[in-house]
Amino acid sequence: MNLSLYQKLALSIMVIFGIICALVYSWSKQLELTSQHHGEQNLHLQLAEHLVQDNPLIKEGVYDYKALENLFHTLMLLGPAFEFYFVDETGKILTYSAKPGKVKRSHINLDPLKQLIINPKSAPVYGDDPRNTQGKKIFSVAPVYNQKSLQGYLYVIIGGEAYDTSLNTIKNNDQLWLTALWLGAALVCLLIAMLILLRFFTNPIQRLARDVSKIEAANYSITDTKLSNYSTQKSNEVHSLGRSIQAMITRIDEQFKALEQSDKQRKELLTHLSHDLRTPLASLQGFLEVLNQSGAQLSAKEQREYLHVSLNNCDQLKQLIEQIFELAHLENGEISIHKETFNLGELIYDCIAKFSLTAEKKGLNLTVKPAICDFPVVADIAKLERVLSNLIDNAIRHTPKGGSIAVHVKHIDKAQLFVQVSDTGVGIKHDELNAIFNPHYQASNSNNEGRQQGGLGLAICKGLLKLMDSEINVQSELGKGTMFSFNLPQKIKV
Repeated sequence: MNLSLYQKLALSIMVIFGIICALVYSWSKQLELTSQHHGEQNLHLQLAEHLVQDNPLIKEGVYDYKALENLFHTLMLLGPAFEFYFVDETGKILTYSAKPGKVKRSHINLDPLKQLIINPKSAPVYGDDPRNTQGKKIFSVAPVYNQKSLQGYLYVIIGGEAYDTSLNTIKNNDQLWLTALWLGAALVCLLIAMLILLRFFTNPIQRLARDVSKIEAANYSITDTKLSNYSTQKSNEVHSLGRSIQAMITRIDEQFKALEQSDKQRKELLTHLSHDLRTPLASLQGFLEVLNQSGAQLSAKEQREYLHVSLNNCDQLKQLIEQIFELAHLENGEISIHKETFNLGELIYDCIAKFSLTAEKKGLNLTVKPAICDFPVVADIAKLERVLSNLIDNAIRHTPKGGSIAVHVKHIDKAQLFVQVSDTGVGIKHDELNAIFNPHYQASNSNNEGRQQGGLGLAICKGLLKLMDSEINVQSELGKGTMFSFNLPQKIKV
């Protein structure tokens, strides 16, 4: 049988409620009966003693059992709630007033009688009911003497058979049934109120279960799934759990989308790389085929030109393949960083010298600001040289003849330096600034100067700087130039 959480809790509460009601009712009835017996026994405690003292027939010790039976009959007519018995010192019932067959016992246990005589405050004390072999009744008792010799006991049952019959008749009265009905109705209303409260408290759990089922049915996508709203009260654990689960599922959904986007980008990257590799490879193959088939018909100058172009294509292929491997190692976390302290100015001037000839041919002005930048920094010198070389190479390719390129070093604070590589080139559109660091992305106004570029340089720069706990930023204005900047620590952090 499949039951919901609310149904299980409701069923459990109903069972527990019923058991508790039964126990409380039984305990209250027992307490009521005990209190009633205590009061009645204390009220009639000296009844038997007064009868012994006031009745000459008993007081003088002359026991006419027939006369005593008539006396008992008269007393029972006056007080139907009482039954009178005379027992001897062994507990044998000698006389009483009752129809034949009504009295079931011939003897009674005298211990309760003696207990009440010795200690009247021990009430309620229960003695044997002569009319019921298993029954017990409260009683009043008094010893009967004849010249100081114990003859027996006057044993008076309080609340006898006639009293019980009358009481049972009253209990069957409509008014008592009406009272019991009202009591039952009150208990049912209380149970309904408890079930409503239980429904109120478990409803958020059911909503949460429905939300999770919806998300599971939607393959854990929350794009088209409407979720419930939960309050922000920290004291409500269920609502807090609902918010946490929604936040977790939102995070999972974001990660799924990021993975899908990453997979899409990888496919696009493979497509672009295939094209980038095919172009220089096809050019290389074409020139080599010409040299192979028509080598004797070509002049020495044409052969040198074809070989030069082929070597350039080989160099482009080599650089592109190296960039692909470097980016793959960065993404897989396979590149380690070896930090050391070195002079940043020396590294910058080394990179400037490497590109000085290219810049001179293009009529570009390469400068370092300040000219003397004797700044010790803590970084991986090889990785930083790779970053600076990529940024300067990009600046040269995108800066027209007569422009300028500057590497500027600034202080951020006592422990940080700010490195800027700026140019007066073509610039980058504002809506493309966030995309230029993606692998293989090339801005719409990029200038490759006849060379095939893989578009991986800035992605590699970003990855290398991230390994050195730095972040690259870009500012650009179309037609006026671009500036890349990143920070470097001047000393090892303690």
